Amino acid sequence: MEYQMIATSTFGLEAIVKREVEAIGAKIEKVDNGRIDFSGGIDLIPKANLWLRVADRVLLKMGEFRAESFASLFDKTYDIPWEHWITEDANFIVQGKSVKSTLYSVRDCQSIVEKAIVKRLQTKYDQDWFKKTGPRYKVQVAILKDIVTITLDTSGEGLHKRGYREKAVAAPIKETLAAALINLSFWKKDKMLIDPFCGSGTILIEAAMIGKNIAPGLYRNFDSEKWPIIPQKFWKEAKVDALKQIDQDLELNLRGYDIDGKAIEIAKLNAENAGVDDCISFEERAFDYFDKLEDYGVIVTNPPYGERLSEVQAVGKLYKKMGQVFQTMPTWSKYVITSYEAFEKASGMKASKKRKLFNGRLKVDYYQYFGEKPPRKK
Repeated sequence: MEYQMIATSTFGLEAIVKREVEAIGAKIEKVDNGRIDFSGGIDLIPKANLWLRVADRVLLKMGEFRAESFASLFDKTYDIPWEHWITEDANFIVQGKSVKSTLYSVRDCQSIVEKAIVKRLQTKYDQDWFKKTGPRYKVQVAILKDIVTITLDTSGEGLHKRGYREKAVAAPIKETLAAALINLSFWKKDKMLIDPFCGSGTILIEAAMIGKNIAPGLYRNFDSEKWPIIPQKFWKEAKVDALKQIDQDLELNLRGYDIDGKAIEIAKLNAENAGVDDCISFEERAFDYFDKLEDYGVIVTNPPYGERLSEVQAVGKLYKKMGQVFQTMPTWSKYVITSYEAFEKASGMKASKKRKLFNGRLKVDYYQYFGEKPPRKK
């Protein structure tokens, strides 16, 4: 039997998530802003949660319909066979959002959907009251221009929570975005990679996991692992297969620098938790101190943005210095993400390519500077 699913994504990263979904053997149904609709067997739920690096969540589509009244919303929600998925002791909650729709009150919509689900379960289980002590089911109701999409969140915690980052510095970058930056940088595992503002090490850790082919969700739990409808053998098989695919013998040359010694200690701990501490070198040093560089390496970094007015001048000077240093490295490709709109002017470098992204709710630009191409091998 085929099921309809949705991988949600940050705006601007849909193409990457689409490729990841295709890589696990799913059939792409539609790509839209912030979502990739796909279909496949129930075994795709474990695979998607384990392997999608850039997606935010994996949702199971329960129903999609038009509703312009609360009565219609109730009736069409009630018609969904909830008992097929939700257990009698289920701990389920309803979350919602509404955009440009007749039913604009999110709280009322959540309440109506919850009442419809409870009524359906009461009828099927012949119960008046539910203990809610069992597995967690997060129901999401999203209404856009009167089209209602109701889903079950199979992930639970967002997919960016890999489980390795016990500690983080101020304003850390999400793991999913860090993985996207590596993907967009065209870094290859045989090249040196440096993050001169490494903070808690997220960019380099994600690069190491990509290089060694470590499934990002391998060491965490998901809500749907406890759903009886998904055979445990599918989860076990997916995890065993993921373990087999890790390239344990691969040697990587990854370096992280930060002027903050505490950040370096946090980065080392996070890399150890992720099982990649053997291939990343972290050092407390200024960003402009590079030594023993190979040609044709890659820099991917998330420097300070200067969001506070008191920091703008200092950040401008920092970016000017970055430009001076980077221009002495013609064979290197450099990738910088920042919300500082005058980055090119401050650094004195016109980007080869610029891509609009979002770091959380903050609009940022990803400046891409392509280095010289290596000579062709004879």
